[in-house]
Amino acid sequence: MVPFAIDAEATCLVIHVSQLAAHTGNMLVTKKVSLMVMQAEVPGEPVHALARVSLEGTANRLTPESSPWLSARAAYLARFPDAEPMTQLGDFSFFAIHLSGARQIAGFGTARSLDLDEVRQVLTPH
Repeated sequence: MVPFAIDAEATCLVIHVSQLAAHTGNMLVTKKVSLMVMQAEVPGEPVHALARVSLEGTANRLTPESSPWLSARAAYLARFPDAEPMTQLGDFSFFAIHLSGARQIAGFGTARSLDLDEVRQVLTPH
């Protein structure tokens, strides 16, 4: 589980992760990633019936203090202001995840694929 923010300016997701984490090492070796975002569990409702989306994309570690890093940091702190002290830790990095597609499950037995244009519409402010 990794918190994320949307960087609408760069049209990507932003995560802030420790280099000590296994998933960070994996992203540094294999840039292809898949993330699942799901509805919170509902008491009495089966978990396989919860709405969710699997996002596919490419993760790129951002160079500290670069323009993309500053944009990602601003987007992340806008959503998680209490995380500001963690942005000063040397073993944490911002990653931009540029999405290539998604699979939406709206509930049990209801699924559809989303192409890149549909995914971008979600990430772009209206």
